[in-house]
Amino acid sequence: MTERVVIAGAGHAAGQLIASLKQQKFAGQIVLVGDEPFLPYQRPPLSKKFLAGDLPAERLYVKPATFYDDPQIEVRLETTIAAIDRNANRLTTGGGDDIPYDKLVLALGSRVRRLAVEGADLAGLHYLRSIADVEKIRAELSAAKRAVIVGAGYIGLEVAAVARQQGLDVTVVEMADRVMSRVVSAEISDFYQIEHAAHGVKLRLSTGTAAFRGTGRVATVETIDGEQIPADVVVVGVGVVPNTELAEAAGLAVDDGILVDDRCQSSDADIYSVGDCTRHPNSIYQRHLRLESVHNALEQAKTAAANICGQEKQYSQVPWFWSDQYDLKLQIAGLSDGYDDVVIRGNPAERSFACLYLKDGRLIATDAVNAPREFVQSKALIAAQAKIDRDRLADTGLELKELATPAG
Repeated sequence: MTERVVIAGAGHAAGQLIASLKQQKFAGQIVLVGDEPFLPYQRPPLSKKFLAGDLPAERLYVKPATFYDDPQIEVRLETTIAAIDRNANRLTTGGGDDIPYDKLVLALGSRVRRLAVEGADLAGLHYLRSIADVEKIRAELSAAKRAVIVGAGYIGLEVAAVARQQGLDVTVVEMADRVMSRVVSAEISDFYQIEHAAHGVKLRLSTGTAAFRGTGRVATVETIDGEQIPADVVVVGVGVVPNTELAEAAGLAVDDGILVDDRCQSSDADIYSVGDCTRHPNSIYQRHLRLESVHNALEQAKTAAANICGQEKQYSQVPWFWSDQYDLKLQIAGLSDGYDDVVIRGNPAERSFACLYLKDGRLIATDAVNAPREFVQSKALIAAQAKIDRDRLADTGLELKELATPAG
């Protein structure tokens, strides 16, 4: 019988897990262990409304503080975990305390990938992952005139948009030859490059960062092409790394993420894992995925909670993501890697359109720009795995939901 669930990590997935355990009428003890001083909060708004100052910190929290004021829940913040003893079913904290568990959920998340170049330790250079990070960046942006963003993924472009809207001179440095190259097609990249340029952002593509220069504080960013870009503040956004070290040291199966099954159970029956740190099977794409998304974190948390409580539940859904830049909302359904055809639905010039990605005639992903209906309805088409005539997909006179049929 499960009498004590310990959650290692206090991010968005952890907050949802506690809420889901409560909804499942779990009657035992729940222990939350996190290394930040904050209760579980949402990370996506950090580089958007929170950075812009349009969202107060209290709106970030998954649940209000009063939710955790419950004798069933023990919260241990600012607490690191040093080791997992699977034989004894207990954690050891960095302070030397032992925390026993019947079931353990690893919601360890991920950490920013850091640049190992000269000057990477200079003041004025920031990474964005936490509330504390954003508070520092926001303070520096308010006093700066020139910002350099390293990385043109979601985070980099969202920060660039906020900084530009605050009147800063903004330059983005990106190693790839187009923005968001890892997640979208050239058509979407071209659209966003035009939008950022129209807002005055300078894009330096196909070049990396060779060094940060300055005396005590960053003053210039040197590219591998030798260009010296003046900077009062630098924000680096070059991806994240899953936090798997604890799991690996404990002997759990790890492969670019903690390996879990469709019940979110690890290679140890008493240990589950959820969120960015996991690699899980997906029946739609017929492969294992590691996803950095809120949707994945929340749905895995719900799945793990149900299974801990004895309610059999499998997780396999169409992944989705989003990014807010200026007045543009990019919503992504599915995974487009490996596509062999792309259909444009709508008119990019009207700033409301969708790119639909096909593989062997089946819709595998959709990127929707200011087109929420296409985003929502395409998820059913992706899940159906049906072959669909590309001309029908492009016909805006047809609702996408009308095209959903079982796979054949």
